[in-house]
Amino acid sequence: MVVKYSDIEKANKSINSMDIKGKQYAMVHERIRAFRMIYPQGFVITKILFDDGEIVKFYAEVGCEDEGVRIVLGTGHAYEVKNSSFINRTSYIENAETSAVGRALAMAGFGVDTSIASADEVSNAIKLQGEKINAEQIEIIKKVYQGDKWDKLLKNQNLKKIEDMPFVNAQSLINKLKQGGKI
Repeated sequence: MVVKYSDIEKANKSINSMDIKGKQYAMVHERIRAFRMIYPQGFVITKILFDDGEIVKFYAEVGCEDEGVRIVLGTGHAYEVKNSSFINRTSYIENAETSAVGRALAMAGFGVDTSIASADEVSNAIKLQGEKINAEQIEIIKKVYQGDKWDKLLKNQNLKKIEDMPFVNAQSLINKLKQGGKI
């Protein structure tokens, strides 16, 4: 099967994109549709690389077979944090898998007219940037950081009060504490 880049360009023209802050991004389902236009028998393989119940990391590859030879056209990685958004409370694994597939398809040339990142990824990142630490995270952190350690934590994070800590920073700190056996 010989595929020319002009074939991929034609499929890319069929992709509907979404405007996010003045820039166009392709949705993952649109990238999948375009991929299937060119490679109807192509493959999408995903694999969990890491899952500790709080963070999941995925790997994805997309490709085709030509005369019995498996050809990888693109790979992608993604991770998600459980409870980092309303949807991730129940679907963080699915979101990570979808993002990894979107990135693999982008590396294969699908939906990359303006960005490798998908609209799904960008929307989620923008949302997470604005979320602040939650009460559950504060309680977990307070168990480890007391007295002078508390003041040092706030200073290192450039915070006047813990409630100003971004959600993603809090979750990262909690994950490091778990890995270090402190909680």
